[in-house]
Amino acid sequence: MPTEARAAALPTTSSPSHGPASESSRGRRHQIVLLSVVLAVVVVAIYYPVHWQPFANYDDPDYVSDNVHVRTGLNWTTVRWAMTARDAANWHPVTWLSHALDTTLFGITPAGPHDVNVLLHIVNALLLFWVLRRATGYVGRSWMVAALFALHPINVESVAWIAERKNLLSMFFFLLALEAYRWYAAPTHPKGRDEWGTRYLLMAALFALGLMSKPQVITLPFVLLLWDYWPLRRIADWRTLALEKVPLLGLCLISAVMTLNAQAAGGATTSFGRWLRVENAIVSYARYLGKAVWPSHLALFYPYPLKPYPAIEFVGAFLLLFAITAGVALGSNRRYLAVGWLWFLGTLVPMIGVIQVGTQAMADRYAYLPFVGLFIMVCWLLADWAGTAHLPPMLVRSCAVAILVALALASHRQVGFWNDHITLWTHTLEVTHDNWVAENNLGTALLKASRPEEAIPHFRAAVALFPTDPNSNINIGAYEQMHGNLLAAIERYKAAAGFARNPKTKARAYNNLGYAYKGIGDLVDARDSFQQSVKADPDYSGAWISLGVVAQRTGDLPLAITAYSRAVQVYPSDYGYLLLAGALEQTGDRAQATSARAQAKRLSKNFGGAQRYADELLRH
Repeated sequence: MPTEARAAALPTTSSPSHGPASESSRGRRHQIVLLSVVLAVVVVAIYYPVHWQPFANYDDPDYVSDNVHVRTGLNWTTVRWAMTARDAANWHPVTWLSHALDTTLFGITPAGPHDVNVLLHIVNALLLFWVLRRATGYVGRSWMVAALFALHPINVESVAWIAERKNLLSMFFFLLALEAYRWYAAPTHPKGRDEWGTRYLLMAALFALGLMSKPQVITLPFVLLLWDYWPLRRIADWRTLALEKVPLLGLCLISAVMTLNAQAAGGATTSFGRWLRVENAIVSYARYLGKAVWPSHLALFYPYPLKPYPAIEFVGAFLLLFAITAGVALGSNRRYLAVGWLWFLGTLVPMIGVIQVGTQAMADRYAYLPFVGLFIMVCWLLADWAGTAHLPPMLVRSCAVAILVALALASHRQVGFWNDHITLWTHTLEVTHDNWVAENNLGTALLKASRPEEAIPHFRAAVALFPTDPNSNINIGAYEQMHGNLLAAIERYKAAAGFARNPKTKARAYNNLGYAYKGIGDLVDARDSFQQSVKADPDYSGAWISLGVVAQRTGDLPLAITAYSRAVQVYPSDYGYLLLAGALEQTGDRAQATSARAQAKRLSKNFGGAQRYADELLRH
């Protein structure tokens, strides 16, 4: 039986690039450049529509469009904030700085960030091609893995969703660290201790940047051990190889502590039962395999099951995983099978839900890194099989091209679902069941499109599916408030504030509650609600403005000045400075009032309109 070293490569060459070949070294370089250009052009052709797509109404506001720190652009204040920020229940300073750089370059518009995401995806695909080719010596197989990665529809979510910049960045640094490790481990020439140390430090630094982009790459030390087994074949002393990874585990520990603290502070951890989490993990592994082979019914959100899976589904998923594992063990002479399979299983562990974060059962974005293992398995195995069966190279290449064309067309179609919020969430509802998040977000999109009567059934459906969902309760409260049912709105907002674990969601519920109390003339409870709102989220500029207005109307000018000052510190606005100027004038501090009014003029594009808005806030 031929080994992988002798098998035909798929789809472009029949021998490893470091072995004997009929083509010259220059010809091979031209081939590699041509393949890289083709891959980049095809990715652009698939993803060019994202340039005109909006910010998603899910996570993008928290990450970019409504994030007061990111909106200020890249500066030293943003850098200091990013290093300690736990916004969006994550610690990923490199990702925050990337979004802030987008703001500096493009402003608060989605087109630029979308283009950067596409560029990063292209770079990741080409990096994957380069890393695999350098490690294995195969051009064709490595390119096919990179092409599957670049064109598979499950990766559309990571590219078309601006908030998933963290996925793209972490993969970028992961691949660079993997190549740096190959360079560190290369036995091609003797190296002194200093050079060994420099190479190791470079690899560790790239790993740290990956962790600071998204902690999903925390499994890199495990992947490096797999890389030692194949293709590097550094297996003489497993104990030494394991000790070699210990410093990297220190970085993992730091990242894990920071991430868990951020998730706890953001209320992202959930308390589904232990057995349900195990069931969901096993079934999700099987579902990921299904979507790798047949990528249909892809959705932005797959709801977590609220009851145990049917026994046949759980047992079937377990038997599938067991059968593949057994097959990999029996094929031990093909080391890439074990490496690819364990890569898939292992790199999914942080996202598989053993420690559950959020209410999703699985997510397309979680497959961005793990599916590389499956692609390695498939490409190397089929290339071996094609070589054993002596299939004509043209037939092999034709089949490969047909598969890639099908994936490219499916990805382009999937990109189209992100054209607008209503289309995105309507599609999500069509391909999932009992999806309260999709119901709520579709309702939100309809409400923003001035279609409240179409929106409310979706909000009510969300609450019927998941009664303790705070967002749906807030939206029903907003609908009741729009229709003058303030007492009903108050009850919804109170419930939402009690259910919310995310500080920003809790702050929004209390802020709306304050407005509802203000609407019925209860300024005391309104003031308490606004204070609860800014306590939950000190960066909520709107709640500080609301607190200042109520304090000013009740005669508490020191609190009003404090609230307005904090509001314009968080988010400088012309009307905020005008309100501050008015409160300062009432205390007789004309110098500070004049300064605040001058700042309002500097910021304002419509000073008269800003003054009218400030006056209206104080009247109502």
